[in-house]
Amino acid sequence: MRVAVGCDHAGYALKGLVVDYLRTRGYEVVDEGTFSEESCDYPDFALKVATKVARGEVERGVLICATGTGMAMAANKVPGVRAAVANDLYTARFSRLHNDANVLAMGARVIGPGLAQAVLEVWMETEFEGGRHERRLEKMACIERGEKDGGR
Repeated sequence: MRVAVGCDHAGYALKGLVVDYLRTRGYEVVDEGTFSEESCDYPDFALKVATKVARGEVERGVLICATGTGMAMAANKVPGVRAAVANDLYTARFSRLHNDANVLAMGARVIGPGLAQAVLEVWMETEFEGGRHERRLEKMACIERGEKDGGR
């Protein structure tokens, strides 16, 4: 599986751990930056990762900023992206199981390295449950397409 990873300056150190973890588990990593702790704008990196996910160039994306929130908000502007902020194991698991999240956003100033690795592991290994959740994903896709009734 190919995974695109991106961060801003706040997430730079944690990104190194994420990239190393993914590579040791056999994932192919596409590192979209940033490549230093110099101040930068998180939407630039969210867009790079989210675009790769939406185009199918990678199967999943991981984004890291101070809280994960800004990255998720920016990534979710790209049609086809379902980015979830997960700084705990429960949210990581259910964002995949019920929401089929294809982008994980984490907060480097919220989560420590050990928990970040555990969150990443749960998120990467959890499969989408499907079933009743597919109907809900289709409603979100309708909203994305501008269908006024949300597919009801």
